[in-house]
Amino acid sequence: MITRLLAAWITCLVLVATQGALACSPDSIDVRNGATTVRFGVEVVDTAPERAQGLMNRPSLPRFSGMIFVYDRPQSVGFWMRNTLIPLDMLFADATGTVQRIHENAVPLSEETIPGGDNIQYVLEINGGLARQLGLTEGAQLRHPAIPAATAAWPCAPE
Repeated sequence: MITRLLAAWITCLVLVATQGALACSPDSIDVRNGATTVRFGVEVVDTAPERAQGLMNRPSLPRFSGMIFVYDRPQSVGFWMRNTLIPLDMLFADATGTVQRIHENAVPLSEETIPGGDNIQYVLEINGGLARQLGLTEGAQLRHPAIPAATAAWPCAPE
């Protein structure tokens, strides 16, 4: 009897954990690359003034935090690090949320343009070096409510 109760309790914990992992929210983004899935707390920037400001003038960024840049449509994008004080990895994703390019360890304060490529609609900035540490590569998929479920490679689960 105790074994059955313990098994049922463990099953409930797994189901609760799984449901929590599936939930999408505007303040977090999931990145999936093969068997690896990572969740970052994010700020969403989806207006031109917010995108222009980005992570400028911030002395640090918590390890599993970042910023997701959301554009109205796929386009050619380029970034720079003017007034950005911390090294960043930039994951450039298409309309499906599939990462097309990763720029690692962008140099703080650099005014050199970092090309993201064409047909980019989402850019995730995280701490420099973290993409490599976590095994994130081109082809990884982003999951966030800003990526429409109808076109997302990895849509948010319906609530």
